[in-house]
Parts: sequence; structure tokens; C-alpha cells
Amino acid sequence: MSSLPSRTGVAAGDDQIAHAITHEPGQLKRTLKLRHLVFIGLAYMAPMAVFDMFGIVSDETDGHVPLAYLVVMIAVLFTAFSYSRMVRIFPIAGSAYTYVKEAINAHLGFMVGWAATLDYLLLPMINAILSAIYMGAVFPDVPFWVWVLLTVGICTVLNLVGVKLAASMNVLLVLIQLVVAVLFVIFTVININSGANGAEYTIRPFLEPGMHTASIAAGAALLALSFLGFDAVSTLAEEAERPTKDIPRAIFMIVLVAGAFFMTVTYLMQTLFPDVSQLGDIVGASPEMAKYVGGAAFQAIFVGGYMMAVLGCGITQQMSAARLLYAMGRDGALPKRLFSMVNRVGVPVGNVLLVGLVALTAMFVDLDQASSMINFGAFIAFIFVNLSVIFTFFKFMRRRGPLMWIGYVVVPAVGVAINLWLWSSLDPTSMLIGAGWVVLGFVYLLVKTRGFRAPAPDLTGPINISMYE
Repeated sequence: MSSLPSRTGVAAGDDQIAHAITHEPGQLKRTLKLRHLVFIGLAYMAPMAVFDMFGIVSDETDGHVPLAYLVVMIAVLFTAFSYSRMVRIFPIAGSAYTYVKEAINAHLGFMVGWAATLDYLLLPMINAILSAIYMGAVFPDVPFWVWVLLTVGICTVLNLVGVKLAASMNVLLVLIQLVVAVLFVIFTVININSGANGAEYTIRPFLEPGMHTASIAAGAALLALSFLGFDAVSTLAEEAERPTKDIPRAIFMIVLVAGAFFMTVTYLMQTLFPDVSQLGDIVGASPEMAKYVGGAAFQAIFVGGYMMAVLGCGITQQMSAARLLYAMGRDGALPKRLFSMVNRVGVPVGNVLLVGLVALTAMFVDLDQASSMINFGAFIAFIFVNLSVIFTFFKFMRRRGPLMWIGYVVVPAVGVAINLWLWSSLDPTSMLIGAGWVVLGFVYLLVKTRGFRAPAPDLTGPINISMYE
């Protein structure tokens, strides 16, 4: 055999794996096709979220948001490559936690899962905060907590109904967001072509003498949050009809489509407003720009489209968090009775409700406090997924030709280096809070394993690893 599996060999492996792990009572159901996975990932990333971070990152990078997006997209593509490798070998729910547990060490896998769980648990809360902020601006007389309760309630109900309905709902929500974003782009292009604000097309947003590498890295580190959707779809491996084929495809489609979209939109925004300090509110720069390019009527449409993004994000974020907890509970990393139960239609009801309860804490936490912890765990997950590919190569692969070395060692090693660089660019507060969460997880693991004397969850090894030998 060649050092890399042939197309025919991979397809055969998919069939064997799918047959080996078909749905049984008490397990998740395989109902998701490629289009569902792609739209779930795009909805999780929320196309309109590009407008949230523009003002902050533009200020941080001195007007080079598109370049920061390019840097983080390159980093994510290396990690996406590693995710695509691992999901072919481990087509089971759990994402980074599962890959590290199976390929490296069960205890380390728990710690990576613990760090990633913080991200997954807090994203729905941030989403609810954003919902309340935007709706509060339109309806200032309605209490903040009402919008939080409505947002979390709707997302919880849709997830309890079932993953396929939630995925189908996201198709509509993503399409609405894209329509609003396209309108924004059209209005922005019209303004640029007419010379509004002295705008003209240049390469400055991507390249300019005197740029500071540190500020670009800091901006890219902030924008990593925009790409978390590609990682989220890997948690749905046990609900995809063809996990080893469709999830890798979905991962790359999501990263490339989202990256091109983010860079295009922010290039136009940066061209029209190279200096965001001209706007009254840097954090709320995008709604001001919407009014500038299209008037008050378009600003209302823009805010409405953003609310579609909020709902789409809330559905998929809660879905992914619940399934990560399910995987950890099923393997005994968390109490099985609480986290590994699913109902007769394959929904982990208790986990969905728990994530909803955590999201309700948005009533008491501000956006800065909640968002400061997200990227810490995300970069840890990215780093260790890349490392898992390297460990898989040395631990499980019998044939190690030149192409195998490149695909399983060189590429993921570059991914580790890039993600370490971006992780070190996070602000000190995020590092401190993230470190505190990791210490808490380590103490929990220490107690649970009685000082690591108790056995860790069993390592089952890759499914059908022979197809890679």
C-alpha cells in the first residue's frame, strides 16, 4: 500500500466505521448531511459576528483587520488539517478532548476537555449578553434580563426538539444573515466608489510600511473566536451520516468560506473607515457604519439581521456544549448518570438544560468578563489537537513514508507553533482567568483519581486504524 490511503480505501473505511458505530437505543442518531454540518458551523461562527469585532480589532491593529483575519485563517487552516486527520480516525463525539484522550493520555485529555468546556459553556452566555445589548438599544424600556431569558429559552427549546430541526433552522438563519451582510457590502461599495469619507481602494488594510507584528498578532488572537465553528462540527461526529468523509469536508469548507467572507467584508469596511476613531463608539462601530452607508432604515435591517445571528449562534453553541458534556460523561470523566443520558430521540436533555442554566448567568455578568476567557481554552484545544496528530503517527502508524511524515508531523508541528504564538499574544487578564480554570480542573482530576492512583477512562484506540497502515 502507499503511505497515504487511496480515495477508494478511505471510502471503504467510512462504510466500515459507519457500520461499526450505527445508532442503537441510548445513542445519538445519525441524521446530519454535509450541508447540515456546513450550515451548523457557519451559524456557530455567525457571519454577522464579523461586524462585532471590527472596531476593537481595527483600533488594536491600527487599521489592518483584513490582515489579522488572514493571519488567523492560516493558523486555523493548519489546525483544521489536524482536525480532519483526527476525525477520520476517531469519528466519535468529543472533539479535542476525545482526540487527546485517545492519542496521548486520558488525564491530559480530561484537562484539554476541561479547558475547552469553559469555551463551550460560556459562548451561549456571551450570546445572550449580546442579544440583550442590541435589543436593549432598540427597546430601552424592556429590562435586560427579559431579553436574556427569551434568547436562552428559545435556543433551549429548539435543542430539546432535536438536532436535525435545530440544524434546519440554522439554514434559514444563516441565509438571512448573508442577505443582510451582502446588502451591507453593496452599500459600502457604493460609498467607496463615490469617494465618501475620502475612501479609495488600496492594499493598506493588508500591507503597509511600519506595521507592528505584535499588534497584528494581538488582533489575530482576538479574531480566533470568529473561527470556532469549524471545531464545533467535530463534536457532531456521532450524528453525521458519513462522519469520516463529510466532517473533514465541512471543516475546510467552513474555514475557507468564512475566511474569504471575513476578509472581504472587513477590507471594504477598513477602506471606507481606515481610522475607526472617526466613529463615536469603537465597540459599536458597525451599527454606526450601517447608518452611514445606508441610512436609518438600513440600520434597522442591519440590527434585525444581527439578531438572526444571535439566535443562530445560540442554537448551535448550546448544541455543541451539550454534546461535549455527553462525551465526557459517557467516558466517565464526568459523572455518567448526569452527563451521559439521552432521551428516546437521541437528545442529551440534561446537558442541554445545564448549558441553558449557565447561559442565564448572563443576567449578572458583563460582556468583557465573559469574553475574556474564551480564546484561552480555544488555543489550548487547537495546540493539543495538532499534538494529537503527531502522537497518533508515532503511536499507531506502522508505515511512515515521506508524505506521512509531512502530513502527520511537519504540518501539525507548524500548527502547534502558530497557535502557541497567538496564545501568547492574549491579554494578561485572559491568561490569568484561564489559568485559574485549568488549576480548578486539575484539582478536580486529582481528587477524582485519588492522586492519579485510580485508572483513567479506558483508551480504546482509533477505530479501524488498519486503513491507515
